Amino acid sequence: MGWRMPKIRGRGDPQMEHAFGLTPDSRLRSWEGARSLLEVVRGGSFRAASQSMGISSNTLRRHIEEFEREIGITLLTRHVDGVRLTAEGKLIVETAQRMETAALDIARVRNLGVSMEGEVRVGITEGLGTFWVAPRLVEFRQAYPSLLIDVRCAMHPADILRLETDVGIQITKPTTKDLRIVRVGRLHAMLFAAPSYIAMHGCPTSISELAKHHLVLQISDQITTAEMYAQLFPNTPQVGTVAFRTNVSTTHYWMIARGAGIGALPTYAPAIGTKLVPIDIPELRISQDIWLVYHADAARLPRVRRLIDWLIAVFSTKRYPWFGDEFIHPNDLPSHVEDIPIGELFEGFKEFF
Repeated sequence: MGWRMPKIRGRGDPQMEHAFGLTPDSRLRSWEGARSLLEVVRGGSFRAASQSMGISSNTLRRHIEEFEREIGITLLTRHVDGVRLTAEGKLIVETAQRMETAALDIARVRNLGVSMEGEVRVGITEGLGTFWVAPRLVEFRQAYPSLLIDVRCAMHPADILRLETDVGIQITKPTTKDLRIVRVGRLHAMLFAAPSYIAMHGCPTSISELAKHHLVLQISDQITTAEMYAQLFPNTPQVGTVAFRTNVSTTHYWMIARGAGIGALPTYAPAIGTKLVPIDIPELRISQDIWLVYHADAARLPRVRRLIDWLIAVFSTKRYPWFGDEFIHPNDLPSHVEDIPIGELFEGFKEFF
């Protein structure tokens, strides 16, 4: 009966370790022997392989002979025209090639873990993602050009525990204990209308006057102005008062900007690119905390850690005061952030209005 490769049962299996010389003291020698055999096959001769490995031909022959004795298998036969692999030797070479590939893969993953290369995934609410974070992400990618950045804008919070994203930005506080949570700022909103709407319908100054106007509502997992409507106008059907209802922040913005009705937007909305008129009804100011969420294990990767630090800076209340705890009226927003006009922070959107 010819030699057969033993069934691999797992680490510590005596039959496997005996057949391949994988006892604790000889695992390294076994890999050196398999690697030496692989180099001989690639070089076509002991001489070429020894030169490639930087050792003498005699040392290389000794490595392979020791490997053959250790595993009890003849791997090479000598012929007048050189050496040839036995059938068993071919199996060992195939195995050594897989081992080498696995070692290279491990090295590649290790290098990715300590470099700014690879993929990072961000889950964020659709409005903040589109109007605020996305333009900033372009700058982040320019600083780290080897990254692939996956941005998932949705009003449903990403499931970070199930690795839907590496980092999440949301305005509902997570309740899962296994996640790291950082409060990065506060989102302030108030009612706005387009100048064209004000010219046609006038500007309400109280809740009772607002009831006579056309409203635009947003309904989603993290933002819902429908609840506010129910509180302000109990037992009043939306039909006849609500002009549009949508689940998407960008659509909500467009409807208001195009004069469809009055709706709630972030206080920085006028800087996005269109003229909006703030509706000064103090009771209808809205404020919600902004939360950065991530898993501690993901933060060990330098590229994810750098993204987390960058996102915290993006909501810096010192540089961008409208994300601070204090409500700042749109008319009082700074005209510049450091030396950059506030409108340029949203550059690219203006051409659409």
